[in-house]
Amino acid sequence: MREPYDDRSGRARTVTRRRALGIGGALGLVAAGGLSASAALARRTPFTGAELRSAVPLPPAFQVPLPLPSVLAPVSTSGGVDRYEITQREATVEILPGVRTPLWTYEGSFPGPTIESRRGRPVTVTHRNDLPVPTVVHLHGGRTPAGSDGYPTDLVLPEGWPDAVHVTHTGPGGPGHVTHTSPGGPGHVMHDPRAVVTRLSRDYTFPLDQRPTLLWYHDHRMDFTAPAVWRGLAGLHVVRDDAEDSLGLPAGRRELPLMIVDRAFAADGGLDYPALDPTSRERPGVREPYLAGVLGDVILVNGAPWPVHEIDAARYRLRVLNASNARHYELEAITDDGHRLDLVQIGADQGLLAAPVVHRFLPIAPAERYDVVVDFSGVPVGSRVRVVNRLGSGRTRDVMAFRVAREATDDSRIPRVLSTDLPTWRRSDAVRVRDLSFRTGRMHGGHGWLIGGLPFDPARSDVTTGLGDVEVWRLIADVHHPVHLHLVGFRVLSRRDRPPLPHDAGLKDTVSLRPGESVEIITRFDGYRGRYLFHCHNAEHEDMGMMANLEIV
Repeated sequence: MREPYDDRSGRARTVTRRRALGIGGALGLVAAGGLSASAALARRTPFTGAELRSAVPLPPAFQVPLPLPSVLAPVSTSGGVDRYEITQREATVEILPGVRTPLWTYEGSFPGPTIESRRGRPVTVTHRNDLPVPTVVHLHGGRTPAGSDGYPTDLVLPEGWPDAVHVTHTGPGGPGHVTHTSPGGPGHVMHDPRAVVTRLSRDYTFPLDQRPTLLWYHDHRMDFTAPAVWRGLAGLHVVRDDAEDSLGLPAGRRELPLMIVDRAFAADGGLDYPALDPTSRERPGVREPYLAGVLGDVILVNGAPWPVHEIDAARYRLRVLNASNARHYELEAITDDGHRLDLVQIGADQGLLAAPVVHRFLPIAPAERYDVVVDFSGVPVGSRVRVVNRLGSGRTRDVMAFRVAREATDDSRIPRVLSTDLPTWRRSDAVRVRDLSFRTGRMHGGHGWLIGGLPFDPARSDVTTGLGDVEVWRLIADVHHPVHLHLVGFRVLSRRDRPPLPHDAGLKDTVSLRPGESVEIITRFDGYRGRYLFHCHNAEHEDMGMMANLEIV
């Protein structure tokens, strides 16, 4: 079978800090030279961004146990709705052994608590904002009415936040008027008369009328998504149903959620981030070397650095999320004696595949999720399996490890048929085809990241489509751009006018565009009417203009 990434040498690719910095510091060349120049530049590095270096001693790999996020209990289950409460608050957490790190959190932990729900059973989550800045919550991958989707200007204001600073509103829960300073240059202000602003708390309602899958929730505040997620505002949400439960896949303690991120640590133990405004109150954006994306030198899984997990000699289901701001991974499971284990993909962003797909290694871009089964039954007890990142170098090459501790019975299986409900849209079903470019450019006198040559403006309609319409979108990139559509899932039709790659299988909501690449996707805009978004999920690109409005009428 074709491998997910073209690696003709068969060797792992490594990148020095100098090469990583190159693509962050050469954006003028990209803007001047267009797509061909950017593609030539990006071929020298397998990712887009510049790396921060931690100023504290880092622990050895594979010493810290893998934490598992707690599952949040509902405060009520009456009336056919599960109701939850989450407080967004500052907390100090031990991430590196012996080091205390201040974070912004959901319920005091990083990742935030996991919500477990059933397909078709609505969930309402009341978020209380006890942080020092406004917030917005987006359930990534959720089929959600527009009022609860987490539009970037639908702010929840903290106690004491002055209406005169960037936000005016007409009352709790009412229509508001939001202004914000563009990251492209000082003094440029945009307005959103449709913003709905609340103070202190907000109810988000999720119908969850969708396929079972791994979703995640995170902050989506206008201009400040990247620093908010970097500081800790991310958590998991799992949707299940009876059909998936009956398949016999690994379950219970043999089903592991794995949220992978990269971070860097300052000398005082806090998270290092190159924000122009460290308070995230006034001025958005990052310092010049990091305009293409911020990369950390510490890999965290479920909030622990390079953790290790003790397992049985059996199959495990790994629910993998790349929640990094900008870092791409190419994951490989390999024993200490060099034996590579198959990664059997059973699901994508939006749920189960039709049939399993076997990978030797698996690329995963920011915001993508992969549902993978790994069979450890052939690994001798006492042996170790490392999960490595083929795109990393030095410490960022290691991700985590599994240590096989015992023999065990295993009655799990991987069915040949996983699901039969994937959409079968055809090109002939499409009522229109759109071409959308994702490129760097000038934004209000400064650097920005643009869709179709334009920076984001909440007051402008970029794409308008009818409820139920099927469309084909052709997405074109200069450098790496993971493109995410809100509300809907899509199928990948082609890459570079060729068939999609094996890791493109299934229903997705985020697709990784590589430098100079064009990708075709097809989707049906169903679910709900209203104002939604599509954007690059490199969080720094997103904050610097690479979002667009999607109006479903």
